Amino acid sequence: MRKICFITGSRAEYGLLSQVIKGVQDDDELSLQVLVTGMHLSPEFGLTFHEIEQDGFHIDYKVEILSKSDSPNAISKSMGNGLIGFADAFTELQPDLIVVLGDRFEILSAVASAQVFKIPVAHIHGGEITEGLCDDAFRHAITKMSHLHFVAAEEYQTRVIQLGEQPESVFLSGGLGVDIISKVKLLSRKELERSLNFKFGSKNLLITFHPVTLENNTSSIQMRQLLISLKKLDNTKLIFTLPNADSGGRELIKIIERFVSQNSNSCSFKSLGQLRYLSCVNQVDAVVGNSSSALLEVPSFKKGTLNIGNRQKGRLQSKSVINCDSNSESISNGLELLYSDNFRTKLQEAINPYGSGGASDFILSKIKGAELKDIIVKKFYDLNSS
Repeated sequence: MRKICFITGSRAEYGLLSQVIKGVQDDDELSLQVLVTGMHLSPEFGLTFHEIEQDGFHIDYKVEILSKSDSPNAISKSMGNGLIGFADAFTELQPDLIVVLGDRFEILSAVASAQVFKIPVAHIHGGEITEGLCDDAFRHAITKMSHLHFVAAEEYQTRVIQLGEQPESVFLSGGLGVDIISKVKLLSRKELERSLNFKFGSKNLLITFHPVTLENNTSSIQMRQLLISLKKLDNTKLIFTLPNADSGGRELIKIIERFVSQNSNSCSFKSLGQLRYLSCVNQVDAVVGNSSSALLEVPSFKKGTLNIGNRQKGRLQSKSVINCDSNSESISNGLELLYSDNFRTKLQEAINPYGSGGASDFILSKIKGAELKDIIVKKFYDLNSS
């Protein structure tokens, strides 16, 4: 049987991939392999590989790469550790196709190793732009080392082809996050409150703020500016999800945890997991910060997003997204706009540019039916000669 190997290094990435993984697991003609790495294996980030196991998936291999630091030196060494670990994993697993999502450094190491092993790669959510992140370059590099491409919007399909990929290998699938929302039964408010051990109020916000990795030493300053604005809000409960293992992330975690310890209207979580995260989005008034999910999934709930700073600059956006600078005055103005009657009325008209669902089944059908013989040798698609 064709062995399909999914590689995941973060909670968000796994949540998006989960339905495609389940589809492979349930298919009698495919053999599922799951390889976990990165934050999944770190106690500091919640040992989220347990969530994968709780979902009924067997983990075939673990590649430990993270250190206890998130400095550029440490991240670079983690990428090197990844190359070593993935080499051992691929030697043992011998997959026929690797499936990856996104743009993180763990995935770049995995795909670079797969290139040397001559293993075909299916890449999901390529062609996107995030101008504030190292991940922007990582994503395009992963595209060039991949052989099947599943993109979330027509603009991204065009961009992947512009990178020289053959049009027949670039599939418009729509966003996986939108698809997940249609498949998950969300928790009620009471169920969610019990699970979080946190009581919602008359106003509630979900906050996720990650480092802006292409800016120098700005993330902690921006986080403090955000907290100044949040501190001013009246009668508002605050739910924080902690940052990823990016350079500067640990400093942000310390700042958030200090704030939560001093403000009883707030709580924080290393990992909410997919069900609790989406249930939170459904219950809060809006999502605040700079996460990709706030742009990709939240619009489907007809909820507002306050997108802060440059981290997500370049992504397609719904009209439900308000952009602001990373200073407290601009953030406070954005928060005020989120709660304005005019904006909240317009939310019902917002359309998610990442589709309306069906991505998981579409991707499954394509990876099952793809002709993998000779797929490794790629010819550059030159727009000037097409």
